[in-house]
Amino acid sequence: MSFSDPAAMVKWPNVPACYGWLSLDRRGRWRLKGEVVSHGGLVAFINRHYGPDNSGNWTFSNGPQAVYVALDYTPLVLRLQDEGGLTAHTGAAAGSVTAAYLDDEGNVLLDTTIGIGLLDDRDLGRFVADCRNACGVAADEGELQAIMGGAAGVMWRGLPVQPSRRCDVALRFGFRPDPAP
Repeated sequence: MSFSDPAAMVKWPNVPACYGWLSLDRRGRWRLKGEVVSHGGLVAFINRHYGPDNSGNWTFSNGPQAVYVALDYTPLVLRLQDEGGLTAHTGAAAGSVTAAYLDDEGNVLLDTTIGIGLLDDRDLGRFVADCRNACGVAADEGELQAIMGGAAGVMWRGLPVQPSRRCDVALRFGFRPDPAP
């Protein structure tokens, strides 16, 4: 799916794509040339026009211009809501979670209806509190560290927490973290 504006493409067919300007950090903040975008209206505009292209790149469609987004990790940053649901950094409901991963660096990844996302680090405590071992009691630090080494046996909300390697995530989930022309 492409997020470019077809009407704008007809009116301005030769607008060059933009690389190296916009990025998404690990907390779901937009950064323009490294600086956090803090203007609420601009953040909302970017969020509305953010999505994947057919090549695994994530872009912000600024009318006829594709602004390619560099990703600090995944294309989505997920946040746990008080009622237990998840939302993406864009404000979109993440839908159901089909898989949970703990990577070799201690990052939590959740595969959701809208795609793979990194759990915001401010929600890690709540995630860990919901993890259970095979006996149904709270998983301890050693059990979680064992997952980082490739072990199994911990569940989160009924899903097994699977080991993952950070270096494999982009290829496994089909996105390009650092698009280039």
